Amino acid sequence: MLFSRRLPRLVASTLHLLPLLRPQQYQAVAFTALNTVATNPLTCPANFAPASTLSSSSGPTKQRQACAMSSSAAASAGAAEPTLAGTTPNDPAATCAATTTSDKKEEENKLPPLSAAEFKVYNRMAEHMDLFHAHFRQSWNLLWSAATSGKRPAGMSMRSFIMEGLQFLQYLTVHHNIEETHIFPVLAKKMPEFKTGKGNGAAELLRQHRQIHHGMDALETYLTACRSGEADLEMRVLKEKMAPWADVLWTHLDQEVETLGAENMRKYWTQEEMRRLPM
Repeated sequence: MLFSRRLPRLVASTLHLLPLLRPQQYQAVAFTALNTVATNPLTCPANFAPASTLSSSSGPTKQRQACAMSSSAAASAGAAEPTLAGTTPNDPAATCAATTTSDKKEEENKLPPLSAAEFKVYNRMAEHMDLFHAHFRQSWNLLWSAATSGKRPAGMSMRSFIMEGLQFLQYLTVHHNIEETHIFPVLAKKMPEFKTGKGNGAAELLRQHRQIHHGMDALETYLTACRSGEADLEMRVLKEKMAPWADVLWTHLDQEVETLGAENMRKYWTQEEMRRLPM
């Protein structure tokens, strides 16, 4: 569930009410925010290119260690390696020279540290997304704790417990629908992490959505049957319905927030564009 930058107080003030909202109310709040966003659409320059890329995690220390080891490694391997001009195959100097050149390029590509104000701008979407993911984590944990312990939460009736599970699935469906319809297409203009497509042509985050919904469908079918009385709610069966997609759900909740984090977003967007992105 996503909101424009003009609604952070509304987001914060309604988080604790999510479990009390009916799915229709939950969706109405979401699309009220999206209608506000629609009045100020993001314009993306056609010739935009990422300003820079982050350097790899391998620092100069590791590169120097690799150079120090290259002499004995090359001597023992005895295999032909690509060489620099003026060097001989398996020459440790060539290996170290190539490493040094690569290391210098990485240093040049490093982005300057963000100030506190800049970080806040670039991390805005991640912070808002994590607020809603926290609600999904809480709902999952309530269901999973009961499924693994064999006991419902104290003071919660069977019907209330079943409805908690169904509402969790309904809210997550609305959340993903809004993302894929209104948010991801905007981000995909510059970010391959949100590329749409069929099958493996879609970005990993969207493929995760499909895996998650495959598990959600099975759980919804079971809980709906339990609500109607066609099946008895058994914690053992509940666990069987949740376990297959537990890993992909938790991976997705973390990975999506990380992808929207400041250090990644700054590679693609200016601060002014960040202020206009729909969230």
